Amino acid sequence: MVSELAGTLTKTKIDVDALRNEFFNPSSAPIAVKFGTSGHRGQLGAGFCALHARAIAQAVARIHKEQNITGPILVGGDTRLMSRETARLCAEVLAGNGLCVILPDMPLPTPVFSFEIISGRASACLNGTASHNPPQDMGLKYNPQNGGPADAALTSLIEKYANEYMAHPEEIKSVSLDEARAQGLVRETDVVSPYVDALARFVDFKKIAASPLKFAVHPLGGSSLAFYKAIKEKYQLKNMDIVSEIQDPTFYFIPIDHDGKIRMDPSSKYPMSPLIKFVEDGTYDFAGASDPDADRFGCATKKGGLIPPNHALCVLSDYLYRHHKVRDAYSIGRTLGTTALLDRIADGLGLRLDEVNVGFKYFVEGIIKRKYVIAGEESAGMSVSGWTPEKDGILAVCLLMEIMAVEGDIADLYNRLTEEYGKPYYTRVDVPTDDDTKKRIKSLKAADFENLHQVAGERVTRVRDTDGIKIYLQSSWFLVRPSGTENIVKIYAETFVSEKHLNTLIEAAKELLLK
Repeated sequence: MVSELAGTLTKTKIDVDALRNEFFNPSSAPIAVKFGTSGHRGQLGAGFCALHARAIAQAVARIHKEQNITGPILVGGDTRLMSRETARLCAEVLAGNGLCVILPDMPLPTPVFSFEIISGRASACLNGTASHNPPQDMGLKYNPQNGGPADAALTSLIEKYANEYMAHPEEIKSVSLDEARAQGLVRETDVVSPYVDALARFVDFKKIAASPLKFAVHPLGGSSLAFYKAIKEKYQLKNMDIVSEIQDPTFYFIPIDHDGKIRMDPSSKYPMSPLIKFVEDGTYDFAGASDPDADRFGCATKKGGLIPPNHALCVLSDYLYRHHKVRDAYSIGRTLGTTALLDRIADGLGLRLDEVNVGFKYFVEGIIKRKYVIAGEESAGMSVSGWTPEKDGILAVCLLMEIMAVEGDIADLYNRLTEEYGKPYYTRVDVPTDDDTKKRIKSLKAADFENLHQVAGERVTRVRDTDGIKIYLQSSWFLVRPSGTENIVKIYAETFVSEKHLNTLIEAAKELLLK
């Protein structure tokens, strides 16, 4: 059910002073570190506090020493409440362990952390972000030497060590930031210019600048602001406006999302409603956005309104290949829950299609080996080979502006692809459930469905059990995945038959796996 507040501005901001106090002095015992691909996240206080930050930093310092990893660690975060304080605490702990730290005095996007690592200027990073979660949440993630999200073995080790230090905080080493700077262990550097300069390897900014179209970008209060400003200035994009420069940790200026919470999600129509209005009333032809840490993207166009991420990924894939943007790449990568129209596009272009489990970490090796024309996921994350092995919302927005300038409205281009390859009907449904149901689904194997021959009127062609249960049919599919953080099961479904058949698929998935 959609909240009656969806699309409106909040009348009750988060209590900044209270949450700040909770960060330093939690009113209840801090939870254990649960360190996944996106690091450790939680609500400020018991969910994420100063001790979490210090323990994780000490764990990272220990790993770098054990594995003889040399080179500075880039430390920073986005525009969230306590992001700057989290970065400072991490820098003090890393320096206390004798490690060199780069600590820029500005918010940093997730793809910029990755870019600095693959460019050889940092050996790893600690990034304070909770992505597009509500404002009272905070998190801390780690990217290793390859620049991509840490794999399961590494995140498990960080979690293990961090929880040891949570239990024994007296073992955490630390020096003050002033002392660390005096010792030459902490320094600043320019992270804006190298990234913005390198974007021109993939984006033809001259074509954007020469276009008669009007472009808008919105950082959604996040870390991309300085980078969009630099892009506008360097490439003389007089036809691109940054429509909001507000940075406030309450994010009071972002319309409330579907569930009554502020969520800076560039793929949701509620937070994106001001941008949708811009294109609907003709103020702009294109409006793009990235979330607070700029790893996700969203856009709206005059003809299409809010463009679903799946649609954008299809248009990007086709354009990137035809315009030879990613040389020597031979595959399109997508996650399990992402549109199968990409499969048909890949086949039409003579490319391979790689389907991976949900999570951008599964693309890292392929991006590094220059395998992918594009690697994307339905939750609005993408990158390309030769660029960062991490999601990049800024790159996506810039490429979409180029496509608009060169070939036309994203909605028209997507429709042309569906005329050629077939029109898919896609949805994702979150179904409330309990722990027992989640455990049961996690335990299921493909062999459990060997006698399943038909679903929703179509023949079963394959069953995959590597990340939930995905059932492939003749011209459709559905995926059922338990959430790792909430008592919900996510059902992804797509069909090339009809809207009615999509509804049939969802009901069949519920009947088969949730009852």
